[in-house]
Amino acid sequence: MGIVLFPVRITLATLFFLLMWPIARLRLAGLSEAERAEPVRGWRWWLFHHIMVFLSRAVFFSVGFLWIKVKGRQAGLKEAPVLVVAPHSSFLDMLVLCTTGLPVVVSRSENCKLPVIGALLEFNQSVLVSRKDPESRKKCVSQISERVTSDGHWPQMLMFPEGTTTNGRALIKFKPGAFLAGVPVQPVLLHYPSEPDTVRWTWKGLTWLGALWHTTSQIYTSVTVEFLPVYTPSQKEKQNPDLYAENVQKLMAKALRVPATDYVMEGRFPVKKLGNLSLPLEPPAQETLKLLREHRCVCVCVCVCVCLVSLYLLVSHSFICSLTNAHVEAVMNHMIDTCHSGQSTMVTADHLTALLGLKDKKTAVKICSLYSKWYDTDQDGLLSADDLSGLMGALVGVPQYGIADMYTALTTRGRPTEASLQDLLLTHPVYRKVFTEYLNSVGLADGNHNGVPNGKANGNNNGIYNGYEATSRKSD
Repeated sequence: MGIVLFPVRITLATLFFLLMWPIARLRLAGLSEAERAEPVRGWRWWLFHHIMVFLSRAVFFSVGFLWIKVKGRQAGLKEAPVLVVAPHSSFLDMLVLCTTGLPVVVSRSENCKLPVIGALLEFNQSVLVSRKDPESRKKCVSQISERVTSDGHWPQMLMFPEGTTTNGRALIKFKPGAFLAGVPVQPVLLHYPSEPDTVRWTWKGLTWLGALWHTTSQIYTSVTVEFLPVYTPSQKEKQNPDLYAENVQKLMAKALRVPATDYVMEGRFPVKKLGNLSLPLEPPAQETLKLLREHRCVCVCVCVCVCLVSLYLLVSHSFICSLTNAHVEAVMNHMIDTCHSGQSTMVTADHLTALLGLKDKKTAVKICSLYSKWYDTDQDGLLSADDLSGLMGALVGVPQYGIADMYTALTTRGRPTEASLQDLLLTHPVYRKVFTEYLNSVGLADGNHNGVPNGKANGNNNGIYNGYEATSRKSD
């Protein structure tokens, strides 16, 4: 189907998309900077606005969204100045703009440099923010508050409070931007009931091009936009935007029948905060076990001794019959002896391939890539803050920059040695959870983050493991 539908649909969508470019420019043509800072009124609004709504709908119709089912009623501007949409799963979520009348959005300022996209943001009179510039973020917050409290002067705003795309099987922590002004918001849910799920575009899995290919290859793709009742904040929520965001997240998660999690995006990875540590969905040891189980290996080796310890804890509490404590202990002792003898401080992919008896070197390369740090770099027996940062980064799989509190907790116990670190990780009320809860969780997450792995439909789209129960997909 894709051989025929993909080129036809992309050609049509591109045509409609390009037609939007000159119309977007015409709307604000001839206006001064001061006039552009005010909402467009009069003939410029009713003439160009309706044309853009039509062309926007035509773009999504072209790629396969033949029908958009709407449930509930969209609230008026004065009822709810802000629409909050979740889950945010793909760039295709922009179709919600067609059904909501093209409300104002918030976008990265870098997008203004993109062809067509920049013109559309200008047409929309979007609020622009540079994530790297603190002053830009402050200005963005000020602009949002000014617009949503303008008593109808500005149009409705639409925001995706997750701030990034996920697989839609859980809601990650909402950012407070949509809730800072303390005005009522209307939650809006996006449902993609089609099987297989081709729309999701996340940090791991199909690329955006793959998602677009599979979506356009279907005869049609179903989508439902559901408007929930307006949420009016309490006085306590108005004073605490984080509480307001959390309560709306829980409400929307309940309506979606998915978990509400406290994961956030840090760089490219979804992480959960434990103190100042950032814990990703899967620690490297879990990913290593999964790779080895797929290749039916009988022993495990990693590049850092402390990671071997975490792997040992995982194996001792897992149900992988081909791996035993004795196997892991044997490899641990072998690697420790190798390090102490001065023969090597790192395990190469070739060494690991031979040690594990792997037929494919790619698996060894993948395992080695999960661990890239060593600790005690000056070999004095003491851990510096940088050593601890590198060590914890290797242990959990993502860089750890906010390590100061943990290092303080370590040094208050005396000299920052390996033994004192072990004691900290086993007895500290917060950091002990790295081993007792995080690394020690039995569930092995499914690495697939989309409904179309390797071009084939799969009913298991990312099993969620939240530390308490496993559900059908991966997130918490």
